[in-house]
Parts: sequence; structure tokens; C-alpha cells
Amino acid sequence: MKLGLYGGAFNPIHRCHLEVAEAARSRLGLDQVLFIPTGDPPHKSPTDFIPASHRVAMVRLAIAPYSYFRLSEIETGRPAKSYAIDTIREIQTIYAPDTRLIFIIGLDAFLKFPSWREPDRLLELCEFAVVSRPGVLFKSLENLPLPVIKDSESLERLDRGQVEIQEFHLTIGQSLWALAIPPCLVSAQDIRNRLTHRQSVENLLPPAVESYILSHHLMTGGSPQ
Repeated sequence: MKLGLYGGAFNPIHRCHLEVAEAARSRLGLDQVLFIPTGDPPHKSPTDFIPASHRVAMVRLAIAPYSYFRLSEIETGRPAKSYAIDTIREIQTIYAPDTRLIFIIGLDAFLKFPSWREPDRLLELCEFAVVSRPGVLFKSLENLPLPVIKDSESLERLDRGQVEIQEFHLTIGQSLWALAIPPCLVSAQDIRNRLTHRQSVENLLPPAVESYILSHHLMTGGSPQ
């Protein structure tokens, strides 16, 4: 089984999240994609960060039409700060030992990978699918102080849009996949700003998620329900 792991705040989940998950699933031949919302960060107010219970409910609504998308509450159920290495190890106890884990992550976020807890061990435990982000070049991967990529020609082809997917074999034995997808300019921050100022979010969110936000008065100035 090939299992995609798609973590994030999903604050809130929007159509670009679904497009990234679908692109990774179809191009990598994933059997399932597991959406893993993060827990509530300390000292964040509901005006900045939608509580985990609501974010989980919205992810569940957003992925309901897709038989190959699943929801995991591994991180929202933890009382302390979650680290990717802990999540991977827990998932390994749930799925069969021969399950291929592929961590889906945006290129901008992956460039911060060296600061994660046990990054080298993470590269040993799972594969990574690094997805293009507007304004960020795949060529930047060469600068990471990790056993990642030293293939300028392939990285430049990705940046020029000449290829949509490229596999890189890492020195530790796992693979890193680079996925160049059409830019999607929807952002959760923009959606939160629009909701706060009572502006339209039409076509930015799955309809069920938009209805949930409005009915629960999330970030719209009403009293959250």
C-alpha cells in the first residue's frame, strides 16, 4: 500500500489543499491520502487560529466526496506539541509494515526541513513528495544541508515547467519526489481575512466547508458555536 501523509493546520481547509492532495495521489499512484490536521498551538486565540475541533470537522466535510482521502486525528489528540517524527512512528504502528509512507509537503515548507526534529531519521522512515509553490524554485533544494539533491539539470527542468514529476534517489536509500503543479493562489490567511471582514469566499472553499464556517460563525464576528 502507498499511503500519502498530508499534514497541515488546514486553518481552514480550502480547494488548493484538495488539489495538492489529488495531484499527489494521481501522479504517485497513492492508494490513500491521510489528512492530518495539526493540534491547537499554545497562546493562539480563535481570532487567529480556528480551534482543532472545528478544523477537524471541516476536513471531514471537505474530503467526504473522495473515497481515497482519509482523516487522522493523531496530532489533534496530543496534549503537547506534535513533531512529524512522532506522527510517522505512530502511523507505522497502525499500518502494515510494508506500507510505503509518502509525506506530502509544499516546497516552501520543505526548505525549512533541516530545523525539524530528527530530519535525517525522517528521510529514512518515509519518502517525501515536495510540491511546487508560487515564487519558490526547486533549484533551492540544492542548498539544503541534507543528503537530498545535487541534480541542477533536473531541478531547472522542473522550474521551467518542462516536467511535472521527477524522482530523486537519496543517498540514504529513500526517494524524494518533486511535483510541479499549476499554481493555486488561494491561501488560508486570505480566507480568514475575508471572513473577518465579511467578504465573499465564493469558490475558495468546498461548499460544505463554507456552510460550516457560516453556520458556526467562525471568524465572522459572531459567537462561535
